[in-house]
Amino acid sequence: MQASTASAAPSRLMIVTTTENIPGTRVVKTIGQVFGLTVRSRSLGGNIAAGLKSLAGGEIRSYVKLNEDARRQALDRMVQNAAAMGANAVTMMREMGRTMSEIVAYGTAQVVETATGAAHATNARG
Repeated sequence: MQASTASAAPSRLMIVTTTENIPGTRVVKTIGQVFGLTVRSRSLGGNIAAGLKSLAGGEIRSYVKLNEDARRQALDRMVQNAAAMGANAVTMMREMGRTMSEIVAYGTAQVVETATGAAHATNARG
């Protein structure tokens, strides 16, 4: 289970999980689909250098960093969109990338409560 980002309101934590259910909670309201998208590009010089590296084989670290940054930005945007919709959780979160520089994160925005009725939040992010 994952939660809050710095881009979300500081007083409101967001649960982000790839599972359908969050143990110990009940769904109060399903708001709907939420997503975050980013498309990034390397410079011409960076693409040429990466192309040369691909001839020799091995990890292309500049693309790894590009994808890590793109993933984080897509997730942050998804969390911002879910918070703007009034959600405190995103379930069934998935990521998809069609190219080396396009990442979309999507899931179901929900309002959840703990089984006892108090608002549920955690402070872990992975």
